[in-house]
Amino acid sequence: MERLNVAIDAMGGDFAPANEVAGGLQAPRQSGNSFHLTFVGDESAIRQELAKHQHEGLSFSVVHASQVITMHDAPTAALKQKKDSSLAIAMDLHKQGKADACVSAGNTGAVLSASTLILGRIKGVSRPTIGTFFPTESGFCLVVDAGANVDSRPQHLFEFGVMGSIYMKLMYGKENPSIGLLNVGEEETKGNEVALETHKRFKNHPINFKGNIEGRDILKGTTDVVVCDGFVGNIILKFGESVPNFLKAKLKAYAKRSFWNLLMIAMMRGPLRAALKDMDYEEYGGVPVLGVNGVSIIGHGSSSPKAIKNMVLKAVETAKRKVNTEILDALARQANASVTSKQ
Repeated sequence: MERLNVAIDAMGGDFAPANEVAGGLQAPRQSGNSFHLTFVGDESAIRQELAKHQHEGLSFSVVHASQVITMHDAPTAALKQKKDSSLAIAMDLHKQGKADACVSAGNTGAVLSASTLILGRIKGVSRPTIGTFFPTESGFCLVVDAGANVDSRPQHLFEFGVMGSIYMKLMYGKENPSIGLLNVGEEETKGNEVALETHKRFKNHPINFKGNIEGRDILKGTTDVVVCDGFVGNIILKFGESVPNFLKAKLKAYAKRSFWNLLMIAMMRGPLRAALKDMDYEEYGGVPVLGVNGVSIIGHGSSSPKAIKNMVLKAVETAKRKVNTEILDALARQANASVTSKQ
């Protein structure tokens, strides 16, 4: 069996290519060198970083790209104007079958656009989406959409739920994942027209839909998949990212009030660190682009080597589990079910 190959946009991210190279090398090393890694970007800069690390025996290569899409570039325009960018070339390697997945911690909008325009959509998908993970009382849940589509129609939201359910099942072994529609109340009659129509679509299909859920239900872990449009999802995501630093600041302020407070915090440091670990984005690495003809993982712009490593490992696992094939089949089944019910 031919070894899987992951193309990494080595110039995307705030600390590229240093963190991309450091984290990228950790991934095959941790997996027993079970896959190949292709670093795409300024070859000279990448090789300078490679020289700083032990990599003897690891399977990797470097593909040169003369341009970089920055965080300030307009996504779609940048792809057209910078055809020799590290992101465009990495994604094109995937499209040509020379790579089995692509990861990038670069401009999120550009990565999403490249995933959609270069790889194309899976048949039956109206709009690709990105999901993000949230810790819950019982583990974690997947929130879709996390910012790809600020305006969504009922069909889009329904597809997000189907794709999110498949991802949770195949990647995390959750049998028949539960789906909740984020709303302003639990009752079927709550919400705007889009929410009301989306609720009907979920309810009329053979899927594990638990109905409307509220914001407080996300961290409770009421459902495995939380569905919302990207406007709401991205606000939730950014708020969630601020919580760990907020808690750390409050604990530091509490510790400064007295020696005894400082002593208590010091004694609790281990348990507190363990509790906050679930809220650390580095543990999840990156978020998947669902609905495109390929495996595309988007990372945080400030991704550390650890986060990059986990992004690459997630890309490998997603490719192995053939998530896209299952999404294609599931949407085809849903479409056939709808046609049959109308006859």
